[in-house]
Amino acid sequence: MLLSCTDVRKTFGPNVVLDNLSLDVDEHEVVALIGASGSGKSTLLRCVNLLTEIDDGVVRLDGEDITDPRVDADLVRQKIGLVFQSYNLFPHMTVLDNITLAPVRVHKRPVPEARSQAMEWLDRVGLADKSGSYPDRLSGGQQQRVAIVRALVNSPRLLLLDEVTSALDPELVGEVLTMIRELKGEGMTMVLATHEMGFARQVADRVAFLDSGRVLEQGPPEQVLGEPVEARTRQFLARIIEAGRL
Repeated sequence: MLLSCTDVRKTFGPNVVLDNLSLDVDEHEVVALIGASGSGKSTLLRCVNLLTEIDDGVVRLDGEDITDPRVDADLVRQKIGLVFQSYNLFPHMTVLDNITLAPVRVHKRPVPEARSQAMEWLDRVGLADKSGSYPDRLSGGQQQRVAIVRALVNSPRLLLLDEVTSALDPELVGEVLTMIRELKGEGMTMVLATHEMGFARQVADRVAFLDSGRVLEQGPPEQVLGEPVEARTRQFLARIIEAGRL
């Protein structure tokens, strides 16, 4: 078991965002988190990456309790990549500098080594010619691919993707989804929060439906998306179908 979340609870004031949520992820598995806005998907990813502190429960990575207050969060984050929906690239830095910032400043890698690895990744995703460009000169799809490369240069054990296509124009979604498919083919363990139900059906090994901060239903995509057991899951998917997104 690579990732194990057990009875994770998180509140913001009176709002219970994660309500004793439990979820396990095996190595090389891709798990898609689906659910309405506010169901806890993004908060769960932030808790796993230790950007948000949990109130109760345990998160384990490779068997280690990473939510123990004595754990060095920076060391944990070397093993976990997190990609946001809004790219979060530094606008005053080139693509190459964005990607190499953490390896050089945080992980103390030699600059030539960090730049060489970054260029290898950029070449793989077809963006080597953009290494000297600034983010505002790239399309949304290109910026998101750069953001994913930035998360991958540290060779993470786990990649978390938070609605990485939601800010993109429809014609740019495909290039990002293709990249994620390729990562799956290489065995990358991923947990992705998504509203792209068709993509979840294609790429996920398992779909977990979150409702009110809990995993209400989970299973193979064809079961959860095609023949859901829970009435709340059926209601959610009916709205998705009505909106033409499944």
